[in-house]
Amino acid sequence: MTVLDIRALNRATLARQLLLDRADLPVYDAVAHLGGLQAQEPQEPFVGLWSRLRGFDPADLSDLLLRRAVVRTHLMRRTVHLLTAADAVAWRPRHDAMLRQRVLAVYRRELAGVDLDALAAAGRAVLADGEPRTMTGLARALPDPWSKLEPRALGEMLVAALIPVVQLPPRGLWRATGGARYRPLAEWAGLDPDQPATDGSAAQDGGVDQVGQTLVRRYLAAYGPAASADLRAWCGLAGLPAAVTAIRDELVVFRDQRGRQLLDLPDAPRPDPDTPAPVRFLPAFDNAILGYDDRSRIIDDAHRGLSVAGARVVLVDGRVAATWTVDAGTSAGTSADAGTVTVTPLRVFSRTDRAAVAEQGERVAALLSDGESQRVRVAGDAG
Repeated sequence: MTVLDIRALNRATLARQLLLDRADLPVYDAVAHLGGLQAQEPQEPFVGLWSRLRGFDPADLSDLLLRRAVVRTHLMRRTVHLLTAADAVAWRPRHDAMLRQRVLAVYRRELAGVDLDALAAAGRAVLADGEPRTMTGLARALPDPWSKLEPRALGEMLVAALIPVVQLPPRGLWRATGGARYRPLAEWAGLDPDQPATDGSAAQDGGVDQVGQTLVRRYLAAYGPAASADLRAWCGLAGLPAAVTAIRDELVVFRDQRGRQLLDLPDAPRPDPDTPAPVRFLPAFDNAILGYDDRSRIIDDAHRGLSVAGARVVLVDGRVAATWTVDAGTSAGTSADAGTVTVTPLRVFSRTDRAAVAEQGERVAALLSDGESQRVRVAGDAG
């Protein structure tokens, strides 16, 4: 069985994630290919798509949100993701049990003894008035006996687990601010919530996990070659072994240097490990890192904590080699450094690497400042 070393896996990951070469794809197609982008920080997907798409215009993503073609919703790992509306509708039923379990793990004491089905019905009744609601606003609008319970726990259980909802614009629009307000996903996507899904979106169809099989294929297309543990780390679902088994004949199998079995689509790109990899700036919580259980293909174990701490990172030769921030000015006004991108290396940069990082830093500074700044500062190299 062919063994893929870390560099081979790295180049495959970069190719699948559109980070080896910027792609000539419409924004909608890129969001679909990636299986969504992690988006709890509303502006981060813009950087993620800019790093992946040639000629990316932030207005294109904002337009998709306003047209309801893409949505912001809780899904994989109970985190907010930006997905196509079609994927959100199709995949949500398969995630319901996981979402409940994860919210209960946080609020088990506050929600002890609560009839979750009855709570969901009460929440839907409140949302039936057509008014957008904040999470706590939805909880506080519940009648007795729910009104006596802790609003944060009730609200998060409702919007993150019990009722498929979307976060409404202007949240998530380019350079816009606004708190999260929610409406039901089916309503927002133009579906009749009283009709059962007829597009294969049911979690189980005659005992065949069609959605699970789709998730496996889509994951491998954007993240493979990967182990079952990696798939589970991406979506948060533990119950996909049957789906993997059902399509096993479609897949090819490799091993990594740890001996783990890796699955992949036979015709998916696996570039030569010596393929040059350009510098890329990644946003906070990018799934190119978080979408794996074993993240060593792209980040050193010593820096793994950065990926869950919300650090923005820079890839040099395909691996996390620096963090980056951007100065947003001060509350009293715009500082002289506003719009300046500061890169902090995690290792020593060569002169060539430093120049490439500075060039990409200037471009990301221009993106984030609407062209008003191209300032970049590369801090002293890590010793």
